[in-house]
Amino acid sequence: MNRTRLAFFDVDGTLTTATTLFRFLRHYLAAEGHEPHEYDRRRQRLKAMTEIGVPRERTNLAYFENFAGAGAARVSALARDWFAAELRQGGLFNACALDALRGHRDAGDRIVLVSGSFAACLAPLAEHIGADEVWSTSPEIAHGRYTGGLNRPPMIGRAKADAVRLAAAAHRAAPEDCVAYGDHASDLPMLEATGSAAVVGGDPALRALARRRCWRLLPGAPAPEPLPRPDAGPSPNNPECASGVSLYVSQERARTTAA
Repeated sequence: MNRTRLAFFDVDGTLTTATTLFRFLRHYLAAEGHEPHEYDRRRQRLKAMTEIGVPRERTNLAYFENFAGAGAARVSALARDWFAAELRQGGLFNACALDALRGHRDAGDRIVLVSGSFAACLAPLAEHIGADEVWSTSPEIAHGRYTGGLNRPPMIGRAKADAVRLAAAAHRAAPEDCVAYGDHASDLPMLEATGSAAVVGGDPALRALARRRCWRLLPGAPAPEPLPRPDAGPSPNNPECASGVSLYVSQERARTTAA
């Protein structure tokens, strides 16, 4: 009898060559009519938090404060516009990591994305690469608008290991039969929660640990150039477009249809 196997992938820096959160924020602010320096100002604030040692969970929360008051449907539509622009330009995906994902998919493994990003960004990406599930950070939405807060802690660190265990249990899979891919120290709990793992990119400490544990090593890839600024105004895309990807938000196992 074949045993169910899940392949867990971090997204930013693992499957992608750049951080989707920031690529999308630049696109979103431009589409909303902000000047380029506004993105630079907000990005610098988050970078300064990281440089003084603010935990990644707190900087993740600070990121979502950028969307306070934004309409959820508008954000989802702009995220689809953004991802379409990334595909047109090329270079968003790490080819080696994407090949590994396709190998798992072809072998019949269930593809699960586990990311500190959020559903609006991840839904079109997951559809494009053929992922089966997405476990992600859950921004709070009230009356159709982002509040700037989160429903629960972001999908970072220990939350990723919890997602591995919950997803494996949901599919009656043994975590030791599963595999995880990541690029950052914050992915380590997820990498340690599965029977085998792979490290993507050049993090020296993580790669040294991977060698000691006989984990697979995959190269990183350079990030693409910034996208051209979009025109400000309404998005032509329909945010209610349905998808076949199962979206799980943080540790909540509520099955939704990707918007």
